[in-house]
Amino acid sequence: MTNKIKNINEEALVQKCLNGERRAQKGLYDQYAQAMYHTILRMVGQKPEAQDLLQESFIKVFKELKNFKSRSSLGAWIKRICVNTSLTQMKKNKKFDLVELEDGAYVEEHTQSFNLDVKLIHNAIKKLPEGSRVIVNLYLFEGYRHSEIAEILEITESTSKSQYNRGKILLRKELKSIIHEQR
Repeated sequence: MTNKIKNINEEALVQKCLNGERRAQKGLYDQYAQAMYHTILRMVGQKPEAQDLLQESFIKVFKELKNFKSRSSLGAWIKRICVNTSLTQMKKNKKFDLVELEDGAYVEEHTQSFNLDVKLIHNAIKKLPEGSRVIVNLYLFEGYRHSEIAEILEITESTSKSQYNRGKILLRKELKSIIHEQR
């Protein structure tokens, strides 16, 4: 029942935005902007670029709102636009470089429990190479499967998996270094 109510509210909000109601447009922006900003920031790593891409993404959202179908949530639809806008910009800037790693590059995971603050983890992720950072974000935080990431980035699924593993290895090293410094 709650999903039905949420869909009705989303549909009403979308309709008001399509009718040009400024308060509804501001409400939509206010409702999603902060979460989308963090999604974009995790992708591009730079605050000014993330702010610009957020604005560009919402311009696209309002321009394409007439094409929104309630097959997914409004938030998921907006997130997809933000991710695609970020990836397009990264490709234009030629900052986006994915390399297929050798099969032997995978390292066994050893899980340990560390008490880390979210900001430290976020900063460690920002230090990852562009390709790994994007895939780690899409897989871990945005919930995309490797097959979806491969399609979005126009790479093979094995490249997505190897970049993810590379990102995990590098992230683990960075976090261990941070923990070592804290001791």
